Amino acid sequence: MLRIFTILFAGYFILVGSAFAAPGQIESENNQDTVVELSAVSPDADFDDDFDADFDDDFDSNAVAPEQLIADPLEPFNRGVFWVNDKLYFYLFKPIASGYGSVVPRPARVSVGNFFSNLATPIRAGNALLQLEFRSFGTEIYRFVINTTFGIGGLFDPAGSIGGVRKISKDFGQTMGVYHVGPGFYLVLPIVGPSSLRDATGSFVDSFADPLRQPNLSTRDYLAIKFLEAENRLSLDHDTYEGVVADSLDPYLFIRSAYAQLREAHISKNTYDVNMFDQPVFNTDELNPLDWLGF
Repeated sequence: MLRIFTILFAGYFILVGSAFAAPGQIESENNQDTVVELSAVSPDADFDDDFDADFDDDFDSNAVAPEQLIADPLEPFNRGVFWVNDKLYFYLFKPIASGYGSVVPRPARVSVGNFFSNLATPIRAGNALLQLEFRSFGTEIYRFVINTTFGIGGLFDPAGSIGGVRKISKDFGQTMGVYHVGPGFYLVLPIVGPSSLRDATGSFVDSFADPLRQPNLSTRDYLAIKFLEAENRLSLDHDTYEGVVADSLDPYLFIRSAYAQLREAHISKNTYDVNMFDQPVFNTDELNPLDWLGF
């Protein structure tokens, strides 16, 4: 079926291209065999020639395709995992999250999300240090102290909601990217979703800094807590994935492109100077406890 569609699609453009296949000539109004040079008919002949050339270039089989944002040599495998993840999302994870959301009030779910976010501070702060982002490191430490104390163990986010100090996104995959380690190739991980060779490695390294790894939790208990965290986060999502599937001709390509662009944006904005004393380590507009307290 795909081959038939491709042949019909190519034939369509051959027919369209044939309408422009008489370069430099047009038929006379009397439909006679005589042809008239375009230069004698229209003063815009040069424009028409340029247009024809550009049109032909657009459909030239030898034209260079746009550069792919991330290599995907495992696309058949990735598409298979993507298909399984898609079915798991719609038939398992989303229904569970919807049921969970209907039972647990939204404020309680937001507090659970705040708790897990606060618990992951060592991962973000550690990677901020590795990237020599001292302001980001200070931001994360400040948020952890305020939210752990005034936020009752991280259940609330006064550092963000009152102080205006927002969480910084840092991970080891990003750290490797800052030091010019390429993404490698695209990967779709079971259940986890879009990733890359670099980011999957980074997630593995980050797992050793996860405070949940430190207590004497069994693997079953650890996975159960991670499942709760994922379902809680999914219950707060406004059907983002559903919108992507509904609006995209090929959700796989859309998500791959969006993921590559997002990760590139996370990495490219991390400019740093080895000499930390060239500029203030702490920005008083962001990290001023006196402002937070209203003085």
